[in-house]
Formats: sequence, structure tokens, C-alpha cells
Amino acid sequence: MTDSGIDKDAVIEVLNKILETELAGVVRYTHYSLMVFGYSRIPIVSWMRGQATESLNHATEAGEMITHLGGHPSLGIGPLLETHRHDIGAILEESLEHELLAVAEYRNLLELTMDRDVMLEEYARRMLALEETHLGEVRKMLQKPGG
Repeated sequence: MTDSGIDKDAVIEVLNKILETELAGVVRYTHYSLMVFGYSRIPIVSWMRGQATESLNHATEAGEMITHLGGHPSLGIGPLLETHRHDIGAILEESLEHELLAVAEYRNLLELTMDRDVMLEEYARRMLALEETHLGEVRKMLQKPGG
């Protein structure tokens, strides 16, 4: 435990899972952006590359939190599943699954830090809000027009 009442080892473990998940997002979104074909390619590729950049920024921020706590950032990367299904719907479904993993880890972090460490709690809340907003966007993209 630290002076703030958090279990520092547990928090660092979750932050490392977040780091690994976000790094997997960099790889996933970059790969997805390379596999988009068809009429909507340009805006979708642009969106996916933006998501890859955002994932890298999130990974960096998680790593900074880890070192702030005196921990060692993982060199691991989260799960990468290659389904070889590259239609936009399949890519977005995989993206949704990936984002749900990130949301779960940010929720774990919030649970560990709530009412114990303001900085980490606010970080967890901010990131959770960003990820939930992103989930909503992906869900909207998966909806059929008029549905």
C-alpha cells in the first residue's frame, strides 16, 4: 500500500494490462487500416489510423503512470487475433471486442483507486469516458442505416 491507501502492486498490474491492451490497439488499428478496400476506404482508413495514434497516446500515458508509481512498464502486448475477415463489419466487430477489453481494465483501475488516490481515480475516469465514447461510435458504425 502507498500513503494514499492504494494497493500499488495491484494498480501497477492493471496499468500494465492497460498498456499492453493499448499497444495491441496500435497494431490492430494499423493492420485494419491496411486491409480496407472499397468506396469508403479513405475516411475509414483515416479513422483507423487516428485510433492507432490514440492507442499509442493511451499506452504512453499508462506507462507514465506506471513509472510515476515506481513500477516497470511491460514490454508485452495484448492479444492479437488474426481472423482473416477483413470486411468492414468484421473489422468493427473485432474493434468492439478489443475496446471492451480496454473498458474492463479501466474499470478495474477505477475500482482500485476510487476514493483512495485522486490523480489515479481521475485518470481512470477520464480514460473510461474516452473509451466508452469510442465504444458508442463503433456501435453506431455497426448499425444498419435506419436501424
